[in-house]
Order: sequence, then structure tokens, then C-alpha cells
Amino acid sequence: MPMIEVTLGEGRSPEQLRALITSLTTATMEAIGAPKQSIRVILREVPRTHFAAGNQTLAERDSSS
Repeated sequence: MPMIEVTLGEGRSPEQLRALITSLTTATMEAIGAPKQSIRVILREVPRTHFAAGNQTLAERDSSS
């Protein structure tokens, strides 16, 4: 049973998250031949103040744009 876990900064619409789940499921089916019913996708959204890259949080990057 493939399990895909994705951590991303919060702020995407339910439609975007749904599209991500669908794309990940489809890619897994095509890449390894897993049956759709066996694929698990977990999306973990974290506050933009708690997600950083290059010592800058996403919230800080948003405010400097």
C-alpha cells in the first residue's frame, strides 16, 4: 500500500488540494502500477510562519514581495 505524505505551507484552496491528491494518485498508479484503492495520500498544511527555507519563513517571504 503506497503512502504519500506531503507537507506544504497553508493557503491553497480546497480545489488545489484536491487536484494535488488526484495528480499524486494518478502518478503513483502509472509509475508503479498500484491499484487506486491502495494508494494513501496525506497532506499536512503548516502555518506559513512555521515553514522556512534559506532562513526565511514563507510568511516573511510573502511580506517582502
